[in-house]
Amino acid sequence: MDVICQAKSGMGKTAVFVLSTLQQIEPVVGQVAALVLCHTRELAYQICHEFERFSTYLPDIKIAVFYGGVHIMKHKDILKNDCPHIVVGTPGRVLALARDKDLNLKNVRHFILDECDKMLESLDMRRDVQEIFKMTPHDKQVMMFSATLSKEIRPVCKRFMQDPMEIYVDDEAKLTLHGLVQHYIKLTELEKNRKLNDLLDALDFNQVVIFVKSVSRAAELNKLLVECNFPSICIHSGMSQEERLTKYKNFKEGLKRILVATDLVGRGIDIERVNIVINYDMPDSADTYLHRVGRAGRFGTKGLAITFVSSAADSDVLNQVQERFEVDIKELPEQIDTSTYSKLCLLE
Repeated sequence: MDVICQAKSGMGKTAVFVLSTLQQIEPVVGQVAALVLCHTRELAYQICHEFERFSTYLPDIKIAVFYGGVHIMKHKDILKNDCPHIVVGTPGRVLALARDKDLNLKNVRHFILDECDKMLESLDMRRDVQEIFKMTPHDKQVMMFSATLSKEIRPVCKRFMQDPMEIYVDDEAKLTLHGLVQHYIKLTELEKNRKLNDLLDALDFNQVVIFVKSVSRAAELNKLLVECNFPSICIHSGMSQEERLTKYKNFKEGLKRILVATDLVGRGIDIERVNIVINYDMPDSADTYLHRVGRAGRFGTKGLAITFVSSAADSDVLNQVQERFEVDIKELPEQIDTSTYSKLCLLE
């Protein structure tokens, strides 16, 4: 049956559609049976990796990932010579391959959107998703997942479905992240760098993600941290695809402990060792805040989120977060108990 599911970050939504799809697929040579669409290349890469990980004992199943930034001929070759049964990709590249008749979607039995609200809110992306959808058979399973599904976007999701089963894990108001300690710091824009330096010196972190609002700020802040001898890298949309993935892998594998990022990695990206998120710049909405801080304290482990508040607009967003998620975020105390956010990284 068709499924629409909202569950907060770190609950295992990816495993739900990966396992259920692998369970149902009966691979036929040369036929794509499942299509998974998501809004960023990093997320597509990560989902493909999960399919590969869970299909270790299903040697007949082939998986491929397609996104922009890689030469399209490489993808056309894969489809022609080693056709996958499961395709994960971003809408733009998947649509280009399908329009050119290289990707045949006539046998798709499972159509999945991850972070569906992000794809359907953007009208350009929604158009691409609709066009891809029309190329798939009428009789198929449609599944959509996100941590945030507003009342406005739910009817849009349902247009792709037939009488879907609706699963909302925890009601919307209480989309809090258990085990996540949240604080804010009031300061001026000019005080941010010094404060960040002090925090990184004082806090006991495994890995930390620092969110900023623009590509230029990500590059500048990363440069500053490196100059101060912090093990930092940054990821943003101004980089080539290859560079983005290399840095993502380096961080995921723990080679660097600090990641400065734009909202490109604010959603769905799962790094096991991250126990602290710092909002150097306030996110633009309560939803974005939830996705960002959800990078820490995943799967019920402990984490700490610290948000810099430097303007009236920042205070407004913080108030929206507190109202919407019924959470009381307090100012960061002088001394913070390490045990409240530190977790043991086993099997390192």
